[in-house]
Order: sequence, then C-alpha cells, then structure tokens
Amino acid sequence: MRKLTPFDRSSQTEPRLLTARAIHTADAASSTATALLTDRGRIVAIGTVAECERAAERAGLAAERIDLGDAVIVPGFIDAHAHPLMYGQLMTWVDCGPEKAGSIPEIVELLRAAAAGLPEGRPVRGYGYEQRNLAEKRHPTRFELDEVASDREVYLMNASGHGGVVNSYTLTRNGVDRETPNPDGGEYFRDADGELTGEISDAACNMLTGVHGVKIGHHGPNFHLADEPEEHLRQLDAATRRFLAGGVTSIGDAQVTRREFDMYLRLAEAGRLELRVSMYLLSHLLDEALEMGLVGQFGNAHLSFAGIKLYADGTLGGWTAYFPDGYVGDPCRTGQLYHEPAEYAELIRKAHAAGLQTATHAQSPTAIEMVVSAIEAALAERPDADARHRIEHCGLPTPAQIERMAVSGIRPVNQTQHYFNWGEGVEEAIGTPGERFNPLGEFERAGVPFTISSDAPVAEPVPLEAIQTAVTRVTRRGHKLGPDDLRVSALAALRAHTIEGAISIGREDDLGSLEVGKYADFAVLSDDPLAVAGEDIAAITVRETWVDGERRHHV
Repeated sequence: MRKLTPFDRSSQTEPRLLTARAIHTADAASSTATALLTDRGRIVAIGTVAECERAAERAGLAAERIDLGDAVIVPGFIDAHAHPLMYGQLMTWVDCGPEKAGSIPEIVELLRAAAAGLPEGRPVRGYGYEQRNLAEKRHPTRFELDEVASDREVYLMNASGHGGVVNSYTLTRNGVDRETPNPDGGEYFRDADGELTGEISDAACNMLTGVHGVKIGHHGPNFHLADEPEEHLRQLDAATRRFLAGGVTSIGDAQVTRREFDMYLRLAEAGRLELRVSMYLLSHLLDEALEMGLVGQFGNAHLSFAGIKLYADGTLGGWTAYFPDGYVGDPCRTGQLYHEPAEYAELIRKAHAAGLQTATHAQSPTAIEMVVSAIEAALAERPDADARHRIEHCGLPTPAQIERMAVSGIRPVNQTQHYFNWGEGVEEAIGTPGERFNPLGEFERAGVPFTISSDAPVAEPVPLEAIQTAVTRVTRRGHKLGPDDLRVSALAALRAHTIEGAISIGREDDLGSLEVGKYADFAVLSDDPLAVAGEDIAAITVRETWVDGERRHHV
C-alpha cells in the first residue's frame, strides 16, 4: 500500500508543553506519559515533565506551559468510516429518532410541525427512526406520511441510511406505481395485495435526487441529495463541530461522489477544513479514477484520496443485507446483493491491480464470502502483503471467514454503536446468530486487527460511547449481546478507534498515536477510559480537541 507524504500546513503553530494526569500514547508499547511537547503542529517529545523540558532546552524552544490538571490525553480519535456531508445535511432535517418519537403518530406530528414552518413546496425530510424501536414495530406507510403533506415530497429516512418511506406525492411525481419494476440494487416495497407501501430501499432512493442529482446506479445506496453549494459547506461546518466535540480529528469518508469531492475541495480552498479527511470514491467512479491516474494515495495532511468504496449487500437495520433463506422476522425478505459475484470480483481485481485499497460494505455471511473470495483471488493474481483491503461493518462473518481474513490481511471496520442502538433488532431479524454481531473478541483471538468507527449519521460520532459498547456489549436498553468472549478490553477498544483507524486509512506514519514526529492531534478527557468501569466510559467528557497542535474544541 502506497503511503501518503502529507504537506505540513502547521509550521506557524507555537511550541507548547502540556502536562496531564495521564497521556495514553497508543504506540506499540501502549505506554503512558505525563507530559507532551509540541512545535509547529508536531510532537517533539513525550514522557515525563523533566524529559520534555530537556527536549525543549535542546531544541531552543520557549514553550508555553499548559497544565491540564487531572485530565487525561489520548490520541485524536480516527473515525475511519463516516459520511460527514450526509451527517451535516441530516442536522438540517427533522430528528425522528428514538429520543424524539416512540410511535408513528409522534413521527407524523414532528414532520407536520416542520412542514408548517417551511415555504410552500419545500420538501419535508426526517431521519433517525428504526422500525423495531417504534411502538408499532413496523415502518410507517405512505398513507401515514400523506397526513404530513400531500402537495410536496415527504421523505423519512431510516436510521440505517439505506432507505425509508416516502409519501404518495413523491411516488406519483416520479412515475412509480404498482406496476413499476424494482430498480437494480433497490426495491419499492409492496403489501400482500401488491400495493406500494411507500417504503423504499437503496437504489430506489434515486427518485429523491432529482433529474440532476448524483446517479450511482446499483453501486450503492443513494443518499446524496443535493443542496446549494453554500448550504453544503454550512452542513460540513456543522458536522465538523460535532466530530471535534467527540474528540475526532481524522475521518475516512466512506462514500465520496462528485458532490462530496467538490465540497471538500471548496472547503480546503477556503481554509475551512479543520479535520483530516481521507476520501474513498464510490465504485461507479473507479474507471474515471484510473483514467485520471489515481493509483495510490495522494493529497496533503488534511485532504487525501485513500481508495475505492464498494457495496456487497444492504443493511441489517433495514433488512436489506443478503440472507438468501430469508429473515427470521420476515421469511419473505431476503435482502440483496448489489453485484453478481463475478462482476464484483472484477471490480476488486481492477482496483487491486492498480494498487488501490478497497473498502466494501458487507454484513451477511453470504456477502462477506463474496468479498473475501474476491480479495483472495486478486491477491493470488497480484500478491501484496500490505494491500489492507477493508470490509465495512463486517457484521456476521463466520469463524472460518475470520481465519481467512487473517491470512489475507483483510481489515474489518466495525461500528459498535450499531448494536448499542439496535442490537436487539438484529436478533429479531435473523435469530440467535445475531448475538455475534460485530464479533470483536473473535477478531482479536484470530489476529485480525479491527477498527471502530461511527458510520455517522447512522450513529453519532461519540467514540467514547463506541468504546464503552465494545467493552460491555450492552445495548442502549440494557440488553447484553452475546457471550463475554465477544467483548474486548478498554485498551484494545481505544487502539481500535485511534492507531488501528489510522492504519485502516493508511495514515499510521503521522496519525493515530502520540509519538515523536507525528501530528499533535489529541483529545483531552475528563477521566481515564482505561481506569474507570467499562459501563462508565461513555460518561467521560471530551474537554478539548487539538489538531495540528492547536485547540479546535473546548468546553
């Protein structure tokens, strides 16, 4: 895997010597220090106060002293799989999540209130519901959303991000009726009589992008709804503030189309890109990327190209992950594969042959098998001991698949907050095997390095919540998911959200741990996640977040 040589934009930052109760470095030795010396955005020394003072004297640095008292410093969290622009966009929509609405009438009322305050004809958009969290234990219908508005588009996005429900106006406007065939990679759901329910998934969401919207065919779910560029920039600014508040300093954008690419370039040009972003282009752009010579990482310290994002199947939350024998909760549903195995294998072969890292969304054992087999074939054709191909989510791999992942160097990028928020729903959907969802303990025992991320906006970018869930496997409702041997230690979970995240995006040479020469990106915490009880980790506050040796967030 080719390494990025970043451009250092931090040469003007002042030298500082910070002290704290503990500084967890997340280096190879997982060592702990009490002082950190930075200069021009980089770490100059780390260790005891005396050691850092001597280093400052040798370098001739008059460092500003900052005593953080009883705080604890950890590396800036790496969110290796997130969707920042979509997250920022949803922040302008109506929150219909479990803390706001527990039933369909409550959702309808939230959306109706929002519609009343919008200009005539403006779409009404909500997000965050998970059908199994609702009192009715089902999706709303188009007829219920018709109560919100019948003269404009109403779209309620499922928490999975892979679809949701639209009103009758939206279907009619787009010429979708009971005779309309399902698009490749998506579905217009129907009831027992063949009538449209209003629920749509994955590629069926293309109707929402409009004539000039982003078109991605069957290469992935289309949640790339367009706004004016300045509005998108405001959305990214808002998302950035939320990531920084969680202690996140670097992001892997796991689905970049022209929309995202353009917005990042605009932000960078305007000097407003406060986070580090590694971009994964969606696979429908693979040929164009190769034509442009994007055959390895490139960019600077804050914006870089990392690889190609692909989809194998859908989502467990929306019951579109591929289970050919049907779901326990609904035997008539099987979910879907986005590609035929041979077509998918050719995409992997082409990307791998060019030296590109791939990151494939796959949840079910069948989908994961398609990914592992394709990567094995690509590696057999062109061996590469450091290809670092990724499986995103990697929800339910079999033990045998995990062993093969170890041999092929495949890295799972997991989201423990998925089972924190709706782990019970996975068991309802597919039965007892669902308790293994995100089997971090099995990965650890097999020697498969795992990464933890948020998948924001599917979950909030709150790394300490994700770390707690990895340690306890206890859901938001207090249900423990699976046996204890699926849990991992707090140290392993911290590393999974820092240095392992950096390795997954190809940035471990300058990010992910607090070591001399690396960027001074770190989070200042109110307590020690390695010392408190596992169930108390999420209660720790992020007091400050630093990027390039500069404070970017504080409370």
